[in-house]
Amino acid sequence: MPNMSLKKTYMPVQDPSKRNKNFDEVSLGYNEEQAVEEANRCLNCKNKPCSLKCPVKIDIPSFISKIRDKEYEKAYEIINKSSSLPAVCGRVCPQETQCEGGCVRSIKGQSVAIGRLERFVADWHNNKSQAKKKEIEKNNIKIAIIGSGPSGISCAADLAKNGFSVTIFEALHIAGGVLIYGIPEFRLPKKIVEKEIENLKSLGVEIKTNFVIGNSITIDELLNEENFKAVYICSGAGLPKFMNIEGENLNGVLSANEFLTRINLMKAYEKNSQTPIYRPKIVAVVGGGNVAMDAARCAKRLGAEEVYIIYRRSEEEMPARKEEIEHAKEEGIKLKLLCNPVKIHGDENFYVKSIECVEMMLSKEDETGRKKPIVKPNSNFFLDVDCVIISIGTSPNPLIKNTTPGLETKSWGGIVINEETGETSKKNVYAGGDAVTGSATVILAMEAGKVAAKSIIEKLKPKN
Repeated sequence: MPNMSLKKTYMPVQDPSKRNKNFDEVSLGYNEEQAVEEANRCLNCKNKPCSLKCPVKIDIPSFISKIRDKEYEKAYEIINKSSSLPAVCGRVCPQETQCEGGCVRSIKGQSVAIGRLERFVADWHNNKSQAKKKEIEKNNIKIAIIGSGPSGISCAADLAKNGFSVTIFEALHIAGGVLIYGIPEFRLPKKIVEKEIENLKSLGVEIKTNFVIGNSITIDELLNEENFKAVYICSGAGLPKFMNIEGENLNGVLSANEFLTRINLMKAYEKNSQTPIYRPKIVAVVGGGNVAMDAARCAKRLGAEEVYIIYRRSEEEMPARKEEIEHAKEEGIKLKLLCNPVKIHGDENFYVKSIECVEMMLSKEDETGRKKPIVKPNSNFFLDVDCVIISIGTSPNPLIKNTTPGLETKSWGGIVINEETGETSKKNVYAGGDAVTGSATVILAMEAGKVAAKSIIEKLKPKN
């Protein structure tokens, strides 16, 4: 029977006063009854506006209808045709601006909780099944993928399913890319990522860790000496940006990238961890995206008494997901909006003592469609803090660019590609994800991986 409620079925979460002291997952997920109840809110629209707004084009009404019928494995099979990371996407995708943004139920209420349903299906499948090696006829064509993040996983899965011999080269000691080092445990448990990596290996994909392309071996050597017929560069954007203001070299100033890597990859929050990490008392996080939210919420969990997020626009313009902003506020994170840092002050021992900011005003929309922040005259003020975490974006590491002659890049380091095929200025070298766009979302990186895989398949797969 259709569920015509205007609101999404409630999904349980940890109590904010408890969860801001632990790294356990915040959102607890639907049980079977809740999932079926929410699935009954779907109108099964024939033109599928939700699927049209999904970057990887999941057949959303079809998988939801299988939940309604309690055929959860069939629902998983439908999702898995388009997505290699359903348990991940169900947790971290910005559904509100993508699939759920196209849902007709949102016209007179809340959209169907597509992300929560995707998570339910993926978790049900992962809890009920073990990754088994798939029998796929190989074509013996070798493809190299640089980076094991969401874009690399997506590309590798599609290529492997089509018979290619895929090797992923990962610079770190654990596969998963930003899913491992960037997103905290309380948003994305690492056992979820590990399960998805096992699913990838079951397709025959080989993953080589501790392998830095441009150092261990170059792209030209992969193509000319190691007999790889194509290379897909999806090495992410791991080089943090700073504001270039006075005081950024003080002790206690960190990039969000380093801070989160120490916590997520090296588990510095554990009592017996041998990874050193600074445990500040009063923290200012500069930025308004998901990474800033993650850094602020991690700082709170490490024991900080006060955590501020400093953002130069209003809450309405914050690029972070609305759910993440709300979770942060519930956990005691304080938003300092319409202000911007101009200087970080230190004490006699060169440790952070305070951050000096100016108040901002929003003028008319600029060329990007966002209201431009301008400084309010004579509005300087100080916040006493002992740590500043900078989270204003990242750019690609220049190592691959500097060791790959003929690879065209943009002024800020992003690799130039053919938008339709993903191919770069070098023949049979493709690129996608953050290495091309700069910091973006998991699902957009996955979409880029699928575009490159499709192009490689069309170009190199033997014709029967």
